[in-house]
Amino acid sequence: MQMTFSPQANRRAVIWNKIKTFFSKPQNTILVIMAVICTFTTFAPIVAIVEDTLKIHPGTIDANLTGRSSGFTIVNYTDLFTSTIAKQNLWNPLLNTLILAVGSCVVSILYGGLFAFLVTRTNLRFKKYLSAIFIFPYIMPQWTLATVWKNMFDSVAVTGNRDGLLAGLFGVTMPQWWCAGMFPSILVLGLHYAPFAYILIGGIFRNMDANLEEAATILNTPKWKIMTHVTLPLIRPAILSTILLVFGSAMGSYPVPHFLGLTTLSTRYIEINDRRAGQASILAVIMMLLGIGIMYFNQRSLKSRKSYTTVTGKSGQTSVINLGKVGKIVIAIILVLITFFTSIFPIISFAFETFLPNPGDYSFLKTFNTDNLTTKWWTTSENVSENGMYGQKGMLFNEMIWRGFGGTMLVSVACALAAGVIGTLIGYAVSKKRRSKLAGYVNSVAFLPYLMPSIAVSIAFFKLFSSGINLFNTYWLLIIVGTVKYIPFASRSSLNSMLQLSGEIEEAAIIQDIPWRKRMTRIIVPIQKSSIVSGFLLPFMTCLRELSLFMLLCGQGLILSTQLDYFDEMGLYAFSSGINLILIVTILICNALVNKITGASLDKGIGG
Repeated sequence: MQMTFSPQANRRAVIWNKIKTFFSKPQNTILVIMAVICTFTTFAPIVAIVEDTLKIHPGTIDANLTGRSSGFTIVNYTDLFTSTIAKQNLWNPLLNTLILAVGSCVVSILYGGLFAFLVTRTNLRFKKYLSAIFIFPYIMPQWTLATVWKNMFDSVAVTGNRDGLLAGLFGVTMPQWWCAGMFPSILVLGLHYAPFAYILIGGIFRNMDANLEEAATILNTPKWKIMTHVTLPLIRPAILSTILLVFGSAMGSYPVPHFLGLTTLSTRYIEINDRRAGQASILAVIMMLLGIGIMYFNQRSLKSRKSYTTVTGKSGQTSVINLGKVGKIVIAIILVLITFFTSIFPIISFAFETFLPNPGDYSFLKTFNTDNLTTKWWTTSENVSENGMYGQKGMLFNEMIWRGFGGTMLVSVACALAAGVIGTLIGYAVSKKRRSKLAGYVNSVAFLPYLMPSIAVSIAFFKLFSSGINLFNTYWLLIIVGTVKYIPFASRSSLNSMLQLSGEIEEAAIIQDIPWRKRMTRIIVPIQKSSIVSGFLLPFMTCLRELSLFMLLCGQGLILSTQLDYFDEMGLYAFSSGINLILIVTILICNALVNKITGASLDKGIGG
């Protein structure tokens, strides 16, 4: 008996077979799952914050202006952009934010680029030491140099605070523009992000074919023309990448402008959020749009027909400029001194602060005596109501600090594992299907949170999870947000390593019917272990020192970075210095262990 099927049934069978065939490939299954996850975690918070700009918030300005306690309105937009205080709430912070971001880009590119040139293209002395020490400002918390700047240059006469090291020891008071505001904020953020420029520009300088510059030399081209017309144009992609990374990060920075008294979009958000919640959300949307705009500009700049080829395969030489017997030592000593004050001095400064009887006040140094130093900030375990302890035990016995340290490690490890696993799977799937639209979509959407300012991402998730499922002040929320923000670290690291693998390696295992799980754990991961491990370590190291991303999502005692403001408000400046010291030492120890165990290093392959 012959069975017949209707055309409709045949079509359903064909579609069902196509679906089964599609999902029989692990990379397709991964891409579909990650497309759903990344779409929700990226766009749902954005939708939530855009919606919040239109909502009426009971007890705030928008409720007062509309006379309603619920519903939607555009009054937040009209009031923010056109009211009498629009200049104070929007235009001045926006202008300061743009100046800060652009200035930070200029400082980081000039300083980091010059440093990269000297390390890779000259016979400079102490290259290994300088290369390793130069990345310290980025490894350390962002507010480190800002706090050190205050400790150095604050004075009673100018800033109204205690006398810092310069005023207390030498009686020298610096002007207001030097002590606080735009200038120190630009300088501090520029120094913090200079390692971006060093790593990106240094990589091109190191691999640049010497023939490109030698050809110009043969034609009697002046050295300054070779630099401006040959060398600099070839490092344009690295400069644009640096601008993309620094602009987006500096624009959303909260700790540095907060500590140095500069009003930006991020600090203004915190100031007006209680009374003008809807308008504060508009500020966050503006920060997001600026981040996406700089990414669009970067992509447009690199889509031209210009060639940036620097490795031709015809020459493995790199030209080295001779600085002279004296020059190579003098310049090296200058750089050693600069890197000492940006990398080593902060550690010494924070440690010294925790032994001062009145932290931040260095006036007693004029008649310095070791008897003036104290260990009470570390060792007091009783009589905590005396000696300015404000009811707090010393840091070695303080349960709140150790609970915060444990919370910091928990969030960092969890974010590293989650972001590392998800990023590795995305990298694997995208490399296998890199020509498909789905792979391109997943790759782009997974990277998008990195381009958004940290505080804007924090605000978006706060709005998303403050209604319905309330996860505020829980480790779960910090882990979710940290994972979303740090997936780009792992996915890009994994993608770059997976693209190096030939498809024949996995195909040989497929022929022998080896399951996908075993192919990943026994073949692919071991081959690219170092690159994949770095995808786990970057989120871990970054999460340890994160403040802007977490400050709105939890109370002040949950993790160490959020305890800084709490102790500063109490007047326990020794405790905030001690927390800085604990974070820096933890990060440096973890970084050293990683380098020792895996051989991975941020500066490896550039000049170190």
